[in-house]
Amino acid sequence: MISSNIAPPPLSLLSSSPNKISVDLQSYPNTKQRRCSVLCSGVRTAAKRQSRDLSATEARVSLVLALASQASSVSQRLLADLAVETAKYAFPKRFNSSNLEEAFMSVPDLETMNFRVLSRTDRYEIREVEPYYVAETTMPGGNGFDFYGASRSFNVLAEYLFGKNSVNEKMEMTTPVVTRKVQSVGEKMEMTTPVITRKAKDQTQWQMSFVMPSKYGSDLPLPKDPSVKIQEVPRKIVAVLAFSGYVTDEEIERREQELRRALQNDKKFRVRDGVSVEVAQYNPPFTLPFTRRNEVSLEVESKDY
Repeated sequence: MISSNIAPPPLSLLSSSPNKISVDLQSYPNTKQRRCSVLCSGVRTAAKRQSRDLSATEARVSLVLALASQASSVSQRLLADLAVETAKYAFPKRFNSSNLEEAFMSVPDLETMNFRVLSRTDRYEIREVEPYYVAETTMPGGNGFDFYGASRSFNVLAEYLFGKNSVNEKMEMTTPVVTRKVQSVGEKMEMTTPVITRKAKDQTQWQMSFVMPSKYGSDLPLPKDPSVKIQEVPRKIVAVLAFSGYVTDEEIERREQELRRALQNDKKFRVRDGVSVEVAQYNPPFTLPFTRRNEVSLEVESKDY
């Protein structure tokens, strides 16, 4: 049995080995120190993770703001472009009028072919038209102004104008649209803008054409649609009779005969042999009938020849 009265070692013995005690204390740090070290390390890790999360969030916010700014810029440009295009129709231009009917007519402020007026009467005027280029397509059906044929041909030409071409380039709209009846295979189309229609007595097919923007000259993009052809219209002199309202085959026949009769009394010009009528339409469908400008034209030559 061990006695409980054993005396503790003297204090001098404990103090005689300070290095041993010091080593033991450093080898076994207390629990509070370990906890503090682990806690500080966790705080630093969480701070780094929060910093990374914040950086990622800031990057996302910056990207969203940049995209929003870009979208706003694009929207502003689109609105500006829309305003410019709308103004062309909302604030149309007018030709010089020879009678009361012409005084009410207006046309969109779009590019058209260049011409100069050589003479004018109260029913028609004689124009010298500069050369220009057109994109043309053959219309289905035997009528030049039925809704199906006109709409289909217009859409084919519009697709070419608005990017369905070899360089996928959108070109500016021009006026008028020209429609004519095919006279013979391989004949060049001679017309004016807007949409021009040309009629031949013994043929049943019609052709519609858009006047091409003059800035391209002969360097026009090639159509992807094989039904669309590019043609150059040479310089010519034409007699033009303008009228309002909607275009029908019957109305074109009546206006053509009216123009031919009026030209019989012209002292300087006569209708060239074998020519057929061309029809130019300047206005979009929503235009009021009495403000629409349509034209029938016949190529003429000087009586001095």
